[in-house]
Amino acid sequence: MNKLFVYAEHREGIVKRASLEAIAAARDMAGDGEVTALLVGSGVDELAAGLGHHGADRVLVANDERLGRYSPTATPKVVAEAIGVAGASIYICGATAQGKDLSARVAARLDAGLASDVTALRLDGDDLLCEKPVMSGKAIGTVKVASDTVRLVTLRPNSVPALEADSNRSCAVESIATDLDDSDLHSIVTEAVRSEGGKIDVSEADIVVSGGRGITGPEHWAVLEDLADALGAAVGASRAVVDAGWVPHDIQVGQTGKVVSPGLYVAAGISGAIQHLAGMNSSKCIVAINKDPEAPIFKVADYGVVGDLFEVVPALTEAIRELGGA
Repeated sequence: MNKLFVYAEHREGIVKRASLEAIAAARDMAGDGEVTALLVGSGVDELAAGLGHHGADRVLVANDERLGRYSPTATPKVVAEAIGVAGASIYICGATAQGKDLSARVAARLDAGLASDVTALRLDGDDLLCEKPVMSGKAIGTVKVASDTVRLVTLRPNSVPALEADSNRSCAVESIATDLDDSDLHSIVTEAVRSEGGKIDVSEADIVVSGGRGITGPEHWAVLEDLADALGAAVGASRAVVDAGWVPHDIQVGQTGKVVSPGLYVAAGISGAIQHLAGMNSSKCIVAINKDPEAPIFKVADYGVVGDLFEVVPALTEAIRELGGA
């Protein structure tokens, strides 16, 4: 019987969608087997039932005030021990910033194989096969995760749809102890400050509107924000815009920023450098708006508009609002 394990990342009392997608991927592979999810934190018991609604059979809860925020030293220790409690042979985690850091540390602790930022995974007999973009997104490689213990995978957000919540579906909930001492807590996060409240995380958004140097300056950024607001989208940016200081780094999309796989990606005023394409070319639908008909972005776009973004984007925003949004 297959036993799969999912680390459930959460923030401010809400489980990250990337974790619900990981549960869906585990549920699909488990068949009649068991999917165990782990919650780590302080006062996280109330989140357990929701994981069951989304496909987990069993939820382990590690409650510890010292783990109210992610610890790069203590949390991996708790997760590694929980994998043993679950008896799992496969671990899946969302490929978020925290998820990738955590999974690498767990893999090192368990001397286990890890495939990072995969977009699809399946079992072929006993082999765990994962697909992931390689060569800056120009090709898709299939890798086999080899390990004598557990095999670890981080799943790119938006690669697998989360299961619809079923309130009739229940799960077993079990508390586990955290065997931590001072040596496990080398550093403690005392405060986390958001750069700006109410914004959608670009790495998990289903729709992303990104701008590049074609926006000409920060004073024109509102043009993109208006479109994003009409679509219910997150706002992203190319590296050139971030390096110019127009917008913060946390919305940068690309090889040196965040990797996104939304259902819809709108690129306005972005030429399409390979470093940017590496961060967004797995999007389901790409719409490019650029006045240069030879811009490389058009080679990967599903739909292209050759025109002045200051004319095209406001017209598109108005049309979407007249239709009542996305």
